[in-house]
Amino acid sequence: MDDKRRRARVQGGWAGPVKSRAASHATPEASLARNNVTVGTGQAWMRREQLPPEKSYIFKESAKMQRKAPETRVIDKQGLYEISTSPTGASRINLIPGFIDSKEADWMFEQLLQEIPWGQRTHIRQDLSFEEPRLTSWYGELPYTYSRLTMNPNPHWHPLLTSLKKHIEEVTSHTFNSLLCNLYRNEKDSVDWHSDDELSLGRNPVIASLSFGATRVFEMRKKPPPEESGDYTYVERIRIPLDHGTLLMMEGATQEDWQHRVPKEYHAREARINLTFRTIYPEHEGF
Repeated sequence: MDDKRRRARVQGGWAGPVKSRAASHATPEASLARNNVTVGTGQAWMRREQLPPEKSYIFKESAKMQRKAPETRVIDKQGLYEISTSPTGASRINLIPGFIDSKEADWMFEQLLQEIPWGQRTHIRQDLSFEEPRLTSWYGELPYTYSRLTMNPNPHWHPLLTSLKKHIEEVTSHTFNSLLCNLYRNEKDSVDWHSDDELSLGRNPVIASLSFGATRVFEMRKKPPPEESGDYTYVERIRIPLDHGTLLMMEGATQEDWQHRVPKEYHAREARINLTFRTIYPEHEGF
């Protein structure tokens, strides 16, 4: 084969095999080059076994305990309950379902609904006026001021109210000289969070709350300690369904340490009357 044909073959089909044979006999320097990688532009070459291990991230829940609000306590059975103790004293409630027999409670409810002089008070706050979402009536020799409004004395007790007051006094051994009546006309009527802690009620007042008509939920929440800065998120809470003829007594430090309310409801409710017997002291003699 002449030199021209031999050179043509080498430059054509045999060029690849020649390179493959050369690659199979790579020098140590070539192997070293394959085991080296670059780490970013302009950085030094590193061997693979010198690369840092891949990081693995495992989520771990914080060891700090998550703060949770306590579950709401439901009280619906008859009994005397000590709901808290504090430097101000023990807070107690006494629940007496069926204090008034159901049949008697029926006619009492109708009579009170028709014969009590119900009225709606208007509040004025920062040049805005709004009506209380309930009707009220006051009985007592002395005036009563709450929410910055004063109810005038009304010594003309309805005979049924006088009878109920005496009955409660005989059973509970507490005496009362005043009465605030509340009429919740439907599910939209309510009373917001508050405590019966006016100066005229004295220290650790006893409140006797007698219910007639539709069942409504009476809610209580404990006042937060000073370090909570008025935050009620994590305080204890209580729910008490108050049925027709039920008596609820609030005693001890309950008004000092707790708030209560009757919230609006989303389901239809018939009318409910709540009678709250209490003792008013002239010019704050209770202190």
